[in-house]
Amino acid sequence: MNKLHHFIELLGEPYFKNEWIAIYNLDCRQGLQKIIDNNLGVDCTLTSPPYNIGKEYEKVLSTSEYIDWLSEISNLVYETTAQNGCYLLNLGYLSIENSARALPITYLIWDKIKFYLNQEIVWNYGAGVACKNYLSPRNEKILWYVKNCDEYTFNLDAIRDPDVKYPNSKKNGKLRTNTLGKNPSDVWQIAKVTTGANRSSQERTKHPAQFPEDLVSRMILGFTNENDIILEPFLGSGTTAMVAMKNKRYCIAFEINGNYCELSKNRIEQYLSEMKYENRSLFDG
Repeated sequence: MNKLHHFIELLGEPYFKNEWIAIYNLDCRQGLQKIIDNNLGVDCTLTSPPYNIGKEYEKVLSTSEYIDWLSEISNLVYETTAQNGCYLLNLGYLSIENSARALPITYLIWDKIKFYLNQEIVWNYGAGVACKNYLSPRNEKILWYVKNCDEYTFNLDAIRDPDVKYPNSKKNGKLRTNTLGKNPSDVWQIAKVTTGANRSSQERTKHPAQFPEDLVSRMILGFTNENDIILEPFLGSGTTAMVAMKNKRYCIAFEINGNYCELSKNRIEQYLSEMKYENRSLFDG
């Protein structure tokens, strides 16, 4: 019995499952409490929750209600996390009437979460809304929390930056730069999943706020290990589950919207079907 089967045995039959993924159609608070009640532990929670900005999948709350809601979920995540585990929380901006136009949500939440804040990662992208009367937002934040500040996963070589300006620079006859690339910084330049007739991303689905696979892949490779259990409380279009599977990680996912559960299921099945049609293994390079 692998790790995922043990979770399913205790949590119940999911909406969708395969060897690497289990998707549950329920409020993540219920799912997180089930994990806690069954004394299960996850290695990493990786998610991008609603930003309280009026997207079709969210009910807009007052700012204080929203922060309380996000704090509640984050602290349930803390209780589900193994001692050497982490919490990767991607957040954007919201506005507060008469106070702020584009306030990073991280400013409001970072210290209300039980985890140790190891680092903030800035996700920088090119496409987005063009603004005339103020600067066009082109970044979001990822809060990298750990449970134990002295013991956590960090796979430096897996996420080295190959864009080395002077790759052949030497000191005392030896290369100064690791052949795999330079140490990555805390600013990641990764394209958004775009829409539009002429610029739509190949991975685009019908979800209005889709996580890019490249972004999720870097987090999974950098901060988890093969066969880890990754938890996704807000599955949305299914990107976290897809990328976890592609990188030999298990994924337990919660999604309250049944339509998005179906979208994720279809996306995963289509990918596996294409791999089979092309006579390729899931883990082919």
